[in-house]
Amino acid sequence: MPEFRIDFTTPDILPASLPVVPLRRGVLLPGGVQGFGVGRAMSRSALDNAPDGLVLFAVQREPVAEPVPSDLLKVATLARIVDRPDPRRVLVQGLARVTLTGFTGTRPHLEASFQRVSAPWPDTPEAEALDRTLRETATATAELLSSADRVPPLIRTLADPGLLADAIASLMETPEPWRREMLQTLDPVIRTEKVLDRLVRFREVISAQKSIKDRLETEARDQQKEVLLRRQLKAIREELGEGEEDELSRLRERLAEAELPEEVRDTVERELRRLERLGNGSPERTVAVDWLEWIADMPWGVHSAVDVDLRALETALDRSHHGLEDVKRQVLEHLAVRKLAGRGRADVLLLVGPPGVGKTSIGQAIADATGRKLVRVALGGVRDEAELRGHRRTYIGARPGRLAEGIRRAGTADPVVLLDELDKVGADWRGDPSAALLEILDPEQNHAFTDHYLEVPFDLSKVLFIATANDLTPIRGPLRDRLEVLEIAGYTPEEKVTIARGHLLDRLAENAGLEPAEVEVTDAAIEAVISGWTREAGVRQLQRVLGRVYRAAAVLKAKGELTPPLVVDAADLERYIKKPRFDQQDHEVTEQPGIATGLAWTPVGGNVLYVEASTLPGNGRLILTGQLGDVMKESARAALTYVLAHAEQLGIPLDAVEDRDVHVHVPAGAVPKDGPSAGVTIFTALASLLSGRPVHGDLAMTGEATLRGRVLPVGGIKSKVLAAHRLGLTRVVLPRRNERDLADLPDEVREAMTFILVDHMSEVLEQALGAAGAEEVPAQAIA
Repeated sequence: MPEFRIDFTTPDILPASLPVVPLRRGVLLPGGVQGFGVGRAMSRSALDNAPDGLVLFAVQREPVAEPVPSDLLKVATLARIVDRPDPRRVLVQGLARVTLTGFTGTRPHLEASFQRVSAPWPDTPEAEALDRTLRETATATAELLSSADRVPPLIRTLADPGLLADAIASLMETPEPWRREMLQTLDPVIRTEKVLDRLVRFREVISAQKSIKDRLETEARDQQKEVLLRRQLKAIREELGEGEEDELSRLRERLAEAELPEEVRDTVERELRRLERLGNGSPERTVAVDWLEWIADMPWGVHSAVDVDLRALETALDRSHHGLEDVKRQVLEHLAVRKLAGRGRADVLLLVGPPGVGKTSIGQAIADATGRKLVRVALGGVRDEAELRGHRRTYIGARPGRLAEGIRRAGTADPVVLLDELDKVGADWRGDPSAALLEILDPEQNHAFTDHYLEVPFDLSKVLFIATANDLTPIRGPLRDRLEVLEIAGYTPEEKVTIARGHLLDRLAENAGLEPAEVEVTDAAIEAVISGWTREAGVRQLQRVLGRVYRAAAVLKAKGELTPPLVVDAADLERYIKKPRFDQQDHEVTEQPGIATGLAWTPVGGNVLYVEASTLPGNGRLILTGQLGDVMKESARAALTYVLAHAEQLGIPLDAVEDRDVHVHVPAGAVPKDGPSAGVTIFTALASLLSGRPVHGDLAMTGEATLRGRVLPVGGIKSKVLAAHRLGLTRVVLPRRNERDLADLPDEVREAMTFILVDHMSEVLEQALGAAGAEEVPAQAIA
């Protein structure tokens, strides 16, 4: 900016009219020196035709591109051009306030007639005191103004207090509406009071800023500059009291609009009254505001529609998941009751089964089919009760539990809540999360569930809870009593082919960037993958292996070598996914005496278990290996006692173990094993060893055996039989009291296998060691 001398004198003789420069933004006040950008042709023309550098600056009402006389405010500023370095920039000095009396031209620029505003300063003691106060205050706060070095000369030069007020106002950083109001104010006393009020406020800000800066520098001397500046800004706002009332008003409006129960509303009103008594700097204020915001965010009385089309719902569930009929039936029953009665307790479904059978995905499918939101609460590894119930507000950083957070995100009080991996919940000194689940999952209590952070009851009775687990054993009895347990044992090869064809292949093609029609996987190829590359109850590994086929096709497409459709048959699999992991008949051929095939249940599905027995020189000891638990060890001792007690009937020499030890081993020694269902298998292996007769290779068995030879029922029959079917075993020995469990098996499994039902070990041994006599149950005889 070039140098200029301060000269506020107005020529004695002024033209009758002068060019007008309309201002879209900014205000030029008398006594002020200001630069402007000149972009419009009409403004440049006005400056070009300014006589003796005199021009009128008028403020537009609205920032229109082509202003007309009616767009300008009546009060304008007479100005002198100080410098014009180029046609698009100008520096002007405001001389006096004028009123526009008429327009003598509009093209190529506006030209207006004007009258200078005459408002003398009153000669009164009050006016003189106001003048002195203005000059003293301006001198004291000169450093706050944009051009502090210009304030002293202005105070010395300008005798007119009204013009001095305008000059000082032009140096202040003030909003444009305030400057417009200053321009339109004709009374010099009122203008001076406005400027003085602004100067006093600025001086208070300086004083508050200095004290705050000193305090914060003492508290955080070593903190980074950015952190210090942010805290200064926060402290300034607290000192000035700006923003808090607006925030509190918005919070009140939200709480008033929420459909809060009467008890909750009373609590909220008490907290609001308490909040009004707290100072802005109180730490409790932040805690109270956070709590009220959580209350306002919770979906009080917000419910999804319960009038669902049950036929459409059933079709949607069938389309998204193959099988799982019990699960679908329970969901339909619950929603049918809600539809007819408008209410009803929500049964808590617990889906128990091995990984990959669709337990978790059924929750999303139910939510989609019913039009509800899904809230997934992962419980695996949770050991702190506060994860579910929340922390009390007295703790720093306290928050509600996962359940309350999920319901807030869902925005509805009746979502589908999926409690995933319920059996993985732990417990330690911080509490037992499963104890908190007792209230959450109890229909008699959860209508008034109280989160520790919220501390007000919230109704969970409309929530549809679905829990998943791999194993029932870790789930405590009181919690299990609140659950409707539905076991998902696994899928047969035929069901896996159907699932792959209907649910997996299109998704795998999309994930690989292919069109479904570009790759055609035959049923024979899917069956080969199931038998040769996967041995699982679910379909997760099947999806993973088939995904490798589609990724290989994606590589061919990226290279430009894919000619659709790419047909993948069983013979083509090794080209894309290497050699099979399992042989077609990957089970022990038990032609050697002392080896029997048993069936076991594990959290990841059924499994085939081999029991091997052998003798060695010794003194009649029983040696057990294979990481066997106490129950299996007791079963082995009972089996040896029974076999030796019935040695004559079984064709075993009476002195068979007098000078020999008996060693029983269960392979996969790195895996711990326990349970009573291997008792029949251990009996059979010992009888086979000591009698010298091998066990039939196509026979598997399960059941608990007593010291008297009775065969007792066991669990997990469906999973065990499916495991035997996967390995190609055709006959299975089962306790007779497990006959009712055969009705749960798929039809194709029952047709392909023969089930031998027994009550006593003598029947088992007759079947296993080659003699007939026990009852064989054909498939058509099973209800």
